[in-house]
Amino acid sequence: MGKYGQIFCIKIFIFNLVFCCLPVFGQILVTDGDTIRYKGAKIRLEGIDAPEINQQCKTKNKFWNCGEQASNSLKNLIENKPNKKFNCDRNSTDKYGRQLSTCFFEEININKWMVENGWALAYRYYSSQYIESENKARLLKRGMWQGDFIYPWNWRKGKRLIGSQNTQRCRIKGNISSKGEKIYHTPEGMDYLKTKVSEQKGEKWFCSETDALANGWRKSRR
Repeated sequence: MGKYGQIFCIKIFIFNLVFCCLPVFGQILVTDGDTIRYKGAKIRLEGIDAPEINQQCKTKNKFWNCGEQASNSLKNLIENKPNKKFNCDRNSTDKYGRQLSTCFFEEININKWMVENGWALAYRYYSSQYIESENKARLLKRGMWQGDFIYPWNWRKGKRLIGSQNTQRCRIKGNISSKGEKIYHTPEGMDYLKTKVSEQKGEKWFCSETDALANGWRKSRR
């Protein structure tokens, strides 16, 4: 092997050494309590539903951001296990193009861990896999179960805890259509109940129609 061939092999060796040894948490971006990005793929942890990033819970008359806490708990789990082998079993793809997966740190099922620690619920509409884990978290009053909260799927429909900062006065749904058009829906609108707000897609809640219009949304014609 010539001089340049040796140099090329050394460079390849160094490249592989560096990238194979990157800490796992440096490769994973936590979006919220049930969604991550890993190696360019957007992954939705299957069978669970965590509170939305801006969602509040209530404990002893005190409101706190349980959505942010759920996200931070997932981040802490990842950062505290940088040398563990991480992998995801791809099960299917949802309508948003996200990879539905069960993810692991070696023997730790991350989906199950989030439910058992009260930072996510068993997503019963799609799976019954983590119901026992949810019952355990409820019994031990872990995470969200230490107080009152709105189930994430109801929160996305506009239901709020009375007195929370993101309370019912901000009930206008700013939706983005499949064509990219920004449309807002008021509670009296025909499509209001079936309209969901996905903040990950850039959709928003508005407290007034003036606010929605100022941000570039138009009112639904229905």
